[in-house]
Amino acid sequence: VVELLSLSTATLGESGANAVAAGTVRPMWLGAACAGPARTVYCAAADNLAIHVAVAEAMPGEVLVVQVEDIPERGYWGEVLTVAAQSRNVAGLVIAACVRDTAALEHRRFPVFASGIALPGAAKVGPGAVGGHIQIGGVLVRGGDVVVADDDGVAVIAAANVRAVIAAARTRAEKEAVMFAALEQGRTTIDLLGITGLDTIRRTSN
Repeated sequence: VVELLSLSTATLGESGANAVAAGTVRPMWLGAACAGPARTVYCAAADNLAIHVAVAEAMPGEVLVVQVEDIPERGYWGEVLTVAAQSRNVAGLVIAACVRDTAALEHRRFPVFASGIALPGAAKVGPGAVGGHIQIGGVLVRGGDVVVADDDGVAVIAAANVRAVIAAARTRAEKEAVMFAALEQGRTTIDLLGITGLDTIRRTSN
């Protein structure tokens, strides 16, 4: 988990991970970050019963990844579920819908990535599902896939590809470290990246 977070979603997204579409979710507090295997959840419209079931059954280190049917403008998650999740050592939440109690989420340092904030609560009658596969931000997520979320976004790594993606991300990070050193010594990105097509750039004097 520590290595996944240190590699960052930007690097993982360039190394074979699937990036959740920009604008689908955002961190509910600056600096929120989490990584771990996904526990997938599907909620009926305006109902969060499946989330309560998922929290009760969650294993330590899991990230809850939630798809909501049709009506995102409800407080599907708040401080009560946060306390319950932290008691089970859940790593974080990614939900393509709204949450509330955001000040409490930050105070408790529980990483939540959601589409927005809404005050009205959700019913708890179902139906819903825990496990299986869901869609979030154009990405198919299966239970057990690895989810990494930070200030830049959310990346999903298929369980079968985790080792390959991490290896590719390590290589990319090492190359970038060399590049950073060269840039600090005065080299240019044009030189280091072998960028061509400079003649297409119009230059005007101020």
